[in-house]
Amino acid sequence: MNFVADESLDAPIILALRKESHDVFSISESSPQIADEAVLKIANEQNRILLTSDKDFGELVFRLQLVSSGIVLLRLPQLTNEEKVSLTLKLVNEFGEKLQASFSVITANKIRIVSL
Repeated sequence: MNFVADESLDAPIILALRKESHDVFSISESSPQIADEAVLKIANEQNRILLTSDKDFGELVFRLQLVSSGIVLLRLPQLTNEEKVSLTLKLVNEFGEKLQASFSVITANKIRIVSL
């Protein structure tokens, strides 16, 4: 699958996804400190799912009604990097294409997927 990793995403998650042959475009590696709207635009133009820990993307999509090709919001501040990696890989492997055109939220205890 193809992803854009927002700057807020932990590096071990990016590395783990790449290790499993996913294509991950990292904002922190290519365009650090760009605006959230620009990050969303990159994801849309390249038809990639945006991975982020930044709740502002929910506002962009739902309140401002900006188009999205898919967003995964990771709300996992209390977990170790290993646990975050494990949950993210589980989500990608289990739900795959359902993440396209959806707003998904991962917490330690729950996964919610809402179609956009």
